[in-house]
Amino acid sequence: MEENDTLGAVGAVKRVNALVRIVTAQLTALETLPPQRFAQFRGYLGTSSGSQSQQFRAIEAMSGLRDQHFLQVLSEHGEIPELVQQSMEKPPLQQLFNELLDRHDVSLEDVYREEHQRPLQMLAEGLLEYEQGFAMWRFLHVQLVERIIGPATEGTGGTLGSRYLQKTVSQRFFPDLWAVRGKFFSDK
Repeated sequence: MEENDTLGAVGAVKRVNALVRIVTAQLTALETLPPQRFAQFRGYLGTSSGSQSQQFRAIEAMSGLRDQHFLQVLSEHGEIPELVQQSMEKPPLQQLFNELLDRHDVSLEDVYREEHQRPLQMLAEGLLEYEQGFAMWRFLHVQLVERIIGPATEGTGGTLGSRYLQKTVSQRFFPDLWAVRGKFFSDK
């Protein structure tokens, strides 16, 4: 998107979406793990939790999570890792998409109203698919955690477990892309 290559961005988002589907599908293998088996190796995880993954946090930051809650969770684990900090210094995907629209001199509404804006519409829909896939992974992760350790058990690394994870399911990366949908129904 930074290079004004809409079709290249569409291709990149398609690859990312394929990877999100792969990662999400991996959760089904873990669902077969009964609680007593997880308890046998949970101690080896130590203080590690997914929320401490620098790569995962960097992906969240690039995707658009920069709110106060996200920053608070990051700071609870000490200094913000360099990889995450670098990601937060770059514009989030929503901003990159908006800047791409500006370079094409179109509004988000135009993307959906004008047929010749099809490449931008494909990119917008790909970004929404990414967000939905990410949310699906989060939802299934919550279900997995509750299935294995229960809904009230503390999570790995001292986190709040499923109580924390449930809050993440409704996080939005692309609020503008969601909001534009209602404009087609409120105009009538």
